[in-house]
Amino acid sequence: MSRVYNFAPGPAAMPLPALERASSELTEFGGAGMSVMEMSHRSKMYLEIFERVKARFNQLMGVPDGYTTLLLQGGATAQFSAAPLNLLGENDQAAYADSGNFAHGAITEARKYGKVVIAGDSSADKYTYIPAIDQTKLTGCKYLHITTNNTVYGTRWPQLPETVDDVPLVADMSSNILGEPYDVRRFGVIYAGAQKNIGPAGLTVVIVRDDLLGKARPSCPKVMNWKAQADSDSMLNTPPCYAIYLAGLCLDWLDAQGGVAGIDPVNAEKARMLYEAVDESGLFANPVKPSDRSRMNVVFTTGDPDKDESFRKEAARAGLVNLKGHRAVGGMRASIYNAMPVEGVAALVAFMRKFERG
Repeated sequence: MSRVYNFAPGPAAMPLPALERASSELTEFGGAGMSVMEMSHRSKMYLEIFERVKARFNQLMGVPDGYTTLLLQGGATAQFSAAPLNLLGENDQAAYADSGNFAHGAITEARKYGKVVIAGDSSADKYTYIPAIDQTKLTGCKYLHITTNNTVYGTRWPQLPETVDDVPLVADMSSNILGEPYDVRRFGVIYAGAQKNIGPAGLTVVIVRDDLLGKARPSCPKVMNWKAQADSDSMLNTPPCYAIYLAGLCLDWLDAQGGVAGIDPVNAEKARMLYEAVDESGLFANPVKPSDRSRMNVVFTTGDPDKDESFRKEAARAGLVNLKGHRAVGGMRASIYNAMPVEGVAALVAFMRKFERG
């Protein structure tokens, strides 16, 4: 079977050259007589892989001096707890923006460890827009948490919110990291699961401003303690070795595309093509405020669940797979991360128009 166009929200499509390179090195890497999966994470050969991947990520992300990058396990969900455990004392409070499914999940976890102030909330309108931040609610907060791209509802922060009183910005950037430029210096902490734009599931990247290290409460589990992980160079326990190696191949592919600056206009064009097809259609609709539409996750529906199901089934037969919307939203969702080529979006647009014509 030939490869399909995979619009899955995560684990998501990865660059074919990276997969082919991994395939050629699966049983033996670099003359070692073994797979990367079999190497000690403290061996010289593996440490060279690890350091090269971290350096490539820092280069592509533009991580400046004064920040530490951690390559961890646990997904972004683990960081929902790690953020308050590392940044909140027992009686401290943090501000959160409730802008979608995963943003709400982060709030739920943070409430276990401290007081949470909701500084912006679009839940009453089914998360169809990005909420404004009430800066008066940031006073006395240890940080403001946002989710830069909301995978389930197809929204994206068009501009980063301003904070007051040097309140650091903490961001879950899982679904649009490395898909558009960000100035890391705007953030105190960035974290992201890898399985959308970085590589395979199993790796989580955390970028922490150095002055925010060493503030974890005593009850923080050591594997979630950013300072402990920084002191051990992310090897407090065995890291996700193969996921890191494969992420490195995906990062090399991104570098060959011109890095984030090179992929950014490509992603913008893919999103433009797909939203234009939805907006010009008499069948499909997108509920998101246009200025807040995601460039990574495009949600749309016919308004008829049976017709949506028919569309998804026929699309799959045409080699356009994993278009089912999240259960909270329904309809369709096309995730068009870095590795989705323009040709894949063009094929989807052509199929949408054919389906509408009947």
